[in-house]
Amino acid sequence: MTAESLEAAIQRAGSPVELLRNSMALPYTFPVKPEFSNWRIEQQAWRETCALLDQSHHMADLFLSGPGALELLSKVAVNSFSTFRPEMAKQLVATSNDGYVIGDGILFYLEPERFDFVGAHPAIVDWLQFNLETGEYDATFERDENSLDRVGPPKLYRYELQGPTAAALMEDVTRAPLPEVRFFHMTRFRIAGHEVRALRHGMAGQPGFELFGPWEEGEEVLEDLLQVGTAHGLVQAGAKAYSSANLESGWVPSPLPAIFSGDAMQAFREWRSAARAGSLGGSMDSEDIRDYYLSPYDLGYGHIVAFDHDFIGRAALEEMRVRHHREKVTLVWDRDDVLAAMATFLDSGVPAKYIDWPKSRYSLFQSDKVLHGGRLVGISMDCGYVYNDRAMISLASIESELAEKGTEVVVLWGEEPNSSKPQVERHRQVRIRAKVAPAPFAELARSGYRTASARDLAGRDGDVSP
Repeated sequence: MTAESLEAAIQRAGSPVELLRNSMALPYTFPVKPEFSNWRIEQQAWRETCALLDQSHHMADLFLSGPGALELLSKVAVNSFSTFRPEMAKQLVATSNDGYVIGDGILFYLEPERFDFVGAHPAIVDWLQFNLETGEYDATFERDENSLDRVGPPKLYRYELQGPTAAALMEDVTRAPLPEVRFFHMTRFRIAGHEVRALRHGMAGQPGFELFGPWEEGEEVLEDLLQVGTAHGLVQAGAKAYSSANLESGWVPSPLPAIFSGDAMQAFREWRSAARAGSLGGSMDSEDIRDYYLSPYDLGYGHIVAFDHDFIGRAALEEMRVRHHREKVTLVWDRDDVLAAMATFLDSGVPAKYIDWPKSRYSLFQSDKVLHGGRLVGISMDCGYVYNDRAMISLASIESELAEKGTEVVVLWGEEPNSSKPQVERHRQVRIRAKVAPAPFAELARSGYRTASARDLAGRDGDVSP
């Protein structure tokens, strides 16, 4: 029996919104241990000492090889590749023909004519594979799914070290001074007798490294990191803490991909399985799926868009860049309103939609209305609790005139009417006041740690500020 395509499922449901709003797909979960200690201590670690986050299982790798691989990437991505060289990486952003975001991920330039694209969201990985299969590119691919979809272990282990003591820890575990490594550049270390590739990176608003290598060597590398890390306050972070790390660094992990409408995307929808569609949740209730889409400018990716090459969506983005657009911000939810919503679970009657901690996302594509003066001014997409700041926050894209720090808006929390998603209990909508704050929310991520090299950071005796 042939699996139903995404296009067929949309036609059956009557519209993309109807399909996604009542989808049985569960929100994404990280297939790693939920907590090693508890998520509060684990969140604290990346701000105060160092956290180890296991990235080996929740993302898919798409290995691209051949002389046409770079041509494919350049055609699909809004990024410039003019200075891209081996031992570098970049955040690749792809858009539809209409200029709206399909997704993003990290592209590693491993060696000449060989790349590894790593993405947490399947839509962007599928989009790259589809364009390679249907285009005329002199390139091949190998796909390694995440551990929820794969049988057997991954090809690579991938460990993230983040926090003020990460640089000193790396010097101890490698028994050598850190080399000069710029942000999003790669180097190689020896740990536990194995060669380890490392990307100078930052995930939770702190500087650090992403370490990767063959899966078979991962356990020995991990053991050495944990043993040496004891003296540096190293804490393993589980799925609960890891899922909330993006809130501090300002990265929106799951904006609704702009694949569900438009003639130009129909072939992709016919190619893609309906089982990978995901689910749509939140108070946004427009019946037009295009109202949920976001441009690179809406998500703070305007600086990534480069018009030095031809790419899918270029014409639309050339027009879009001179238009008025929304701006990515952090919304700090009002303490009293959050407590009042949670208190409804201790009262009789219909409660508010449950607010989970540390991450409160009950669909893959969370889309809640942001209101100002009763008027829709944006979308809140990812929400959760940050123990380091004792704050409930969300990442949102709102009208730029309202993006000034301290502006008060309202997040409409909950669905009305309640959808039939299994993770949605009977509830009532509530209004939660919120104040606009910068994105990233973490001060260090905003103050420019990306400009410092790894060697600079190692020489500061724990002070990682630029």
